[in-house]
Amino acid sequence: MYPRCLPCGDRALLVEFGDQVDLAINRQVNQFATAVRALALPGVIQVIPTYCSAMVEYDPERWPSDSLDQRLAGLLGVGGAEEDSGRLIEIPTWYAGPDLQDVAAHTGLPVAEVIGRHSGGLYTVYAVGFSPGFAYMGGLAPALATPRIATPRIRVPAGSVAIGGQQTGVYPAESPGGWRLLGLTSVKLFDPGRPEPALLRAGDRVRFVAISEAEYRRGCEPC
Repeated sequence: MYPRCLPCGDRALLVEFGDQVDLAINRQVNQFATAVRALALPGVIQVIPTYCSAMVEYDPERWPSDSLDQRLAGLLGVGGAEEDSGRLIEIPTWYAGPDLQDVAAHTGLPVAEVIGRHSGGLYTVYAVGFSPGFAYMGGLAPALATPRIATPRIRVPAGSVAIGGQQTGVYPAESPGGWRLLGLTSVKLFDPGRPEPALLRAGDRVRFVAISEAEYRRGCEPC
């Protein structure tokens, strides 16, 4: 029965709100994570939200697991917000990815409509992982859902805007990857020199804005 709190090793609790990828469940997760952070409990190190759960890491010398469980119990019944409360981030994107034609062929849509539907969506960051700053975003139009490529690429360029299944995301750094590449952005999704290195965090909303090649290249200068 959900929500429920489970031990996760000797220094973390896993708080589960469901067992599936669902926007309403994810909103509950993020609302809970926000509430825990607001408490600023001594000995609570960090809260890591995911699709349908949140891990609360704590100092076992400050908190026996059962006492922290009881302290957090009052937050478990908090209902999810009707709308996402995160920031709205716009990501300018030059749609010239190598998989645009394949996505068009799979969906039966013209390339221009693939671009229009992707840039016309409003996405929610469900979780951040895989590589530093990589945000898994839900809200992709069902008509655009396309399987990952059969053989992942060894190198995907940094800033690649992609879709995989029913999700979309941006590769923050060059890395292997199997998502379908739709375009490129010059926005830095992860910069260790910033006070908050990852641009996106769970609960944020994202909109992709179609731009020209010239605008993209101007954004890359002087990189």
